[in-house]
Amino acid sequence: MSQARQLITVLGATGSIGVNTLDVIERHPERYGVFALTGHRQIDRLFDQCVRHRPAYAVLDTPEAAQQLRGRLAEAGCFTEVLHGPEGLVAVASAPEVDAVMAAIVGAAGLVPTLAAARAGKRVLLANKEALVMSGALFMQEVAASGATLLPIDSEHNAIFQALPGDFRRGGDDSGVTRILLTASGGPFRCTPLDQLPAVTPEMACAHPNWVMGRKISVDSASMMNKGLELIEAYWLFGLPAERIEVVIHPQSVIHSMVAYADGSVLAQLGNPDMRTPIAHALAYPERIDAGVRPLDLFEIGQLNFERPDLRRFPCLALAYRVLEEGGLAPAVLNAANEIAVDAFLNRQLGFDRIPALIAATLDALPTGPADTLEQVLAVDADARRKARELLPRIAQPA
Repeated sequence: MSQARQLITVLGATGSIGVNTLDVIERHPERYGVFALTGHRQIDRLFDQCVRHRPAYAVLDTPEAAQQLRGRLAEAGCFTEVLHGPEGLVAVASAPEVDAVMAAIVGAAGLVPTLAAARAGKRVLLANKEALVMSGALFMQEVAASGATLLPIDSEHNAIFQALPGDFRRGGDDSGVTRILLTASGGPFRCTPLDQLPAVTPEMACAHPNWVMGRKISVDSASMMNKGLELIEAYWLFGLPAERIEVVIHPQSVIHSMVAYADGSVLAQLGNPDMRTPIAHALAYPERIDAGVRPLDLFEIGQLNFERPDLRRFPCLALAYRVLEEGGLAPAVLNAANEIAVDAFLNRQLGFDRIPALIAATLDALPTGPADTLEQVLAVDADARRKARELLPRIAQPA
């Protein structure tokens, strides 16, 4: 099948997903071009990416950072136009020239530009799970109203997408689907004695056994909050109730997720733990392209193991099930409190074992209602962050 050259905006280009996306794009210059790159405040990396990929636009967080990048690009003879702030992110996510948007900004900061891409009817490659966690109903309504194409990038959701039947993905009947089996590595502390968790350092939490990820996502993986957020994301992406989404610990990270059917079949998607696989799948869907990923060697792996998650070890997962049942604004509170807790942990202000305590206390302190508008979501996000910061000194004390 022939494929016209597509222009891509990469939101969060300087993070691990963004870097991997550019690697895949660079392997197929006849198929893809870079329209815009965004990088928060990582001026050096974004400068290098702009010089290499020559996007029409680049976006940074502040006017000062944008001015600095603008000067450096001019000296390098690169005519990329530099924007800044949320308005710049929205502009490059929704520009008429753009065919697809890689939504890879970490955390709540990615919600507004990702929603703008959906409203503009783009092909949205969704790595920013927080967009669905915070505003799942609103986001899916915008996708349906605009005719946008939503393709999941998280390895687990991409695996589920690949294992589901076509009519299910297009919103038809459930085609005998009974369960989604969402796999998790268990992170670096899967076997650590519980009494040793208070001594966990940021360096220990960021040393994931299988995946190379940013610091925030690495901590979320260690606490299994990442799997909790993915549980909520799966609910919105695939429309199955929480009781039909089961989390399975799979330490090898080879099976990325599975779908169970009424006839007893279980379909799994396997591959080496490399994010270029789901990125390439979503970029080229429904075609397949080379991602630069090493072929899977089952003989080298030897065996695959599975365990039930221990909610005493991973209370963040239990909190995610709780807010999914509550619905409304509760998931947005969970996400905001978690971002504050992880930041405090990375700055050595909060023990690793106290992360779920701060999240739970924030959830208990804030009343939540329906998430009917984006304004409500953003307001409760701000309220939850203020409350979590207020509670932090007390929660940081050992129980």
